[in-house]
Amino acid sequence: MSKIAQQNSSPGISVIHTQAHASGLQQVPQLVPAGPGGGGKAVPPSKQSKKSSPMDRNSDEYRQRRERNNMAVKKSRLKSKQKAQDTLQRVNQLKEENERLEAKIKLLTKELSVLKDLFLEHAHNLADNVQPTSTENTTASDNAGQ
Repeated sequence: MSKIAQQNSSPGISVIHTQAHASGLQQVPQLVPAGPGGGGKAVPPSKQSKKSSPMDRNSDEYRQRRERNNMAVKKSRLKSKQKAQDTLQRVNQLKEENERLEAKIKLLTKELSVLKDLFLEHAHNLADNVQPTSTENTTASDNAGQ
């Protein structure tokens, strides 16, 4: 058996090819970290360039970036606070409207009950006042009309 190691174009990673001549089998290449600190998290591309040249905290560029960042944070917090206040105001408006509507429902329910009672009382009075007519009177009146 023989091992052949090749360096990849990326620094810190070696590709190792292993071949077994006796059995004719070939293994899949393996990626192995070359440095002692291998196996850590990858650094996002946006942060890689910043790490290579550390900013001087006394520089004008650093102060400008910090000032812009602080303003952005303030703006974001104000926007969030305003949104929370708007939401609270809308909730209070909806609560008041709900209370008004519930009061209106109660009033209309009472009115319906009163009108229903009046209707039933009137219907009973009409039923009591109507006297059943005899079949003789009906027949006599029918004959008189002919």
